[in-house]
Amino acid sequence: MSAIDLWLKKSPLAQDLESSEEVSRAIERFGLSRRDFVQITATVTAAMGLPSTAFGAVANAMTAAPRPSVIWLQFQECTGCTESLLRAEHPTLEKLILELISLDYHETLQVAAGHQAEKARLDAMEKNKGKYVLVIEGAIPMKDQGIYCKVGGKTAMQLTEECAKDAAAIISIGSCASWGGMPSTSPNPTGASPVSKMLGKPVVTIPGCPPNPYNFLSTVVHFLTFGKLPDLDAKGRPKFAYGRLIHENCERRAHFDAGRFAKQFGDEGHRQGWCLYKLGCKGPETYANCPSILFGDCGTGSWPVGTGHPCFGCTEEGVGFAKPIHSLATLKTVTPPTHFARPAEEQGQGATVATAGAAAVLGGLAVGAGMKLASNLGKQEEKNQKKPE
Repeated sequence: MSAIDLWLKKSPLAQDLESSEEVSRAIERFGLSRRDFVQITATVTAAMGLPSTAFGAVANAMTAAPRPSVIWLQFQECTGCTESLLRAEHPTLEKLILELISLDYHETLQVAAGHQAEKARLDAMEKNKGKYVLVIEGAIPMKDQGIYCKVGGKTAMQLTEECAKDAAAIISIGSCASWGGMPSTSPNPTGASPVSKMLGKPVVTIPGCPPNPYNFLSTVVHFLTFGKLPDLDAKGRPKFAYGRLIHENCERRAHFDAGRFAKQFGDEGHRQGWCLYKLGCKGPETYANCPSILFGDCGTGSWPVGTGHPCFGCTEEGVGFAKPIHSLATLKTVTPPTHFARPAEEQGQGATVATAGAAAVLGGLAVGAGMKLASNLGKQEEKNQKKPE
C-alpha cells in the first residue's frame, strides 16, 4: 500500500474529504479517482510550503466555483514557459485549464484566431473586471514605442497596459518576463524589458527558463485559497519557491563541503557526481526550488545539476543570461572548507633557484637558532646545579 493510500485510509482529514460533497462533485467533474485528486492537492500544498493542516483549505479552493479567469499574453519569448506547463502531471494541462482555472485567452492554446481571439480576450476582461489573473510570458520591447512586437494591431506595451488596468493580480512568468531574459542581452536592439519595468510597479515574478509549472500553479491556488497572493521576496518572487539557494538543497552539496569538485566534463569527479562549482554552477548564488520539486515528474535527478550540467542561474536577475555560463558563481553564504584547496586555486609553479636558496637560508637560520637555544639551555642548567643550597 502506497503512502497516499495509507493516508486516505487512516487520516481524519482524508475521512473529512471523503464525506465532502464539494470534493465528491469535483472528483466526478474532473474524472479523477479520489487518490489522484489527493495527489494533486498534496503536490500543490507541499509546493507552497504549507503544513498538512492547510490541505483541506487548498482542496476546497480547488473545487470551488466559479473558476478564476486567466488571460495569458505572449510577447518576446520562445514559448518554453507554456511548453513547461503542457508537461505538468499534477494536474495535467486539460484538468488545469478546464477544471481549476478558466484560461480565457492564450495565443498558443486557444482554438479561436484573429478577430475571434481578440473578442474572447475583451469579453473575458469585461465579464471578470477586477477579478481576472493576468499572466505575461516574454519580455516587452519598449524601444521606438514598442513597434517590434504587435498582436492584433496593438503593441505589447499597449496590450499590457490595457489588460493590467483591471486585473486582480499580475504574474510575469519566465525569466524573459521577469528580468528581460535572452531578448534583453546586449546589445538589446528592441529595448526588451521586464513586465515590472514597463508597468512601473511590482508584479509577481515566477522566473526560470523555463519556470517550474508547479510554482505558477501553486501561486494561483494560493490566490484562490487565501484570497491574496503568497508572500514575496524583494524581487517579487514567491518565497515558498524562491526563498532558499539552490546550493542548500543540491544533492551534490556534500561533495562541495568535502572539497570534491569536477574539473572537466567527463573527468572522474564528474562521472562520480562531484560538485560542479568549478565548472561554473551558479547554485550558490541562485534562489529556486529546482532540486526540491524537480522537473517533468520523472523521478530523481530530473533537473540540470542532477543530469550533470551546472546551474546557469536562470531564476536570478543579473546571473542567467548575464554571466558567462562557465564562470564561477559568487558564493553568498558558504565557502568550501579551508583545509582544502580553493575552488579557483591558481596553478602553482615549481621551485626556482631563488626560492630554493631563500628556503635554504631560512632553514639554516632556523637550525642555527635551535642549536643556540639548546646550548643556552644547557649552560643555564649547569648554573642551576652549581648554586649552593
